[in-house]
Amino acid sequence: IARLHGGGVGGQAGALRLGIARALVEIAEEEYRPDLKKAGFLTRDPRVVERKKYGLKKARKAPQYSKR
Repeated sequence: IARLHGGGVGGQAGALRLGIARALVEIAEEEYRPDLKKAGFLTRDPRVVERKKYGLKKARKAPQYSKR
């Protein structure tokens, strides 16, 4: 049983996949590591939420611009 919290369904699935892959490598590294590495299961997804900047509505969304 694995307990997950935070994020969405896809993020939790990715975290669980990484955890299982790391556990398999810890049990038998030379047997599982090459295949898991090739499939990309040992790489953490580095994407995180970008911070909101002052003067903007969101991280990149600017307030509406009026030319006149």
